[in-house]
Amino acid sequence: MKPIRIAIVGLGKIARDQHVPAITATACIELAAIASRNATLDGVAHFATLEELLAQAPDIDAVALCTPPQVRRAQAAAALAAGKHVLLEKPPGATVAELGPLITTAGERGKTLFASWHSRFAPAVEPARVFLANREIRSVAIIWKEDVRIWHPGQRWIFEPGGLGVFDPGINALSILTRILPKPFFLTRAELSFPENRAAPIAATLDFSDASDLPIRVELDFLQTGPQIWEIRVETSDGVLTLSEGGARLTYAGVALVDEKQAEYPALYAHFVDLIQRGASDVDLSPLVHVADAFMLGRRVTVGRFEE
Repeated sequence: MKPIRIAIVGLGKIARDQHVPAITATACIELAAIASRNATLDGVAHFATLEELLAQAPDIDAVALCTPPQVRRAQAAAALAAGKHVLLEKPPGATVAELGPLITTAGERGKTLFASWHSRFAPAVEPARVFLANREIRSVAIIWKEDVRIWHPGQRWIFEPGGLGVFDPGINALSILTRILPKPFFLTRAELSFPENRAAPIAATLDFSDASDLPIRVELDFLQTGPQIWEIRVETSDGVLTLSEGGARLTYAGVALVDEKQAEYPALYAHFVDLIQRGASDVDLSPLVHVADAFMLGRRVTVGRFEE
């Protein structure tokens, strides 16, 4: 079978660290081009913009949009109009409303649109979902704390409107939670801490519940020093299930059930290939909806300036 020829749009840190090696490691897909104003990749065709790519490289089958979310809607619309399959890095857009027309266009043109929640492909996530499917859940606690200066150095867009601030990593936790819990849940309270010189929050606390009044507590921090913490603890009627290390490790009552090296992006690209081959799309907006609810319902608190 002829491999899917994909182009990466936006060759930043996430594209270099994750997308490029994952594409190389995945069968039936090959990296054929890069569209980036400021970066190139040896041995791969380069274009300054997506518009140049679409005009000059008609043999490209798909694009992976790794640009900041504020510009993805227009890029996805252009790529779909040109007959390309589209993978959206998370979050899939800067707003919830902008995704609906893209879903419609993808369906009308018979192209795949994939909102790629990479944390859902961590090795412990599916085992956790299966484990919790038929258990009584009593509470959930999420601690998701990392240092923006380590993971997003110099990326000012993340604190601009639409950049999400601490919800850029925090939405990963929500993407896992919306996958593993058997019932839908909703926001009841939120407090968002905005640096006085930034337009997006640097920390947040959130309380969710479901129709059974399940207490769900989420703590997010973008200024974590020392150990970086990505952990979800689910108390059940007969023990505590813990997803840690962002979903790479799963323990129950202190016993390790899963402890594997992270391989999210190869699994993500294998899913993208499968979607294209089946003529399907995968656009779950529930994690983004929860973040939008946090901005709607959350109490805003101003904190000190943030400088790198």
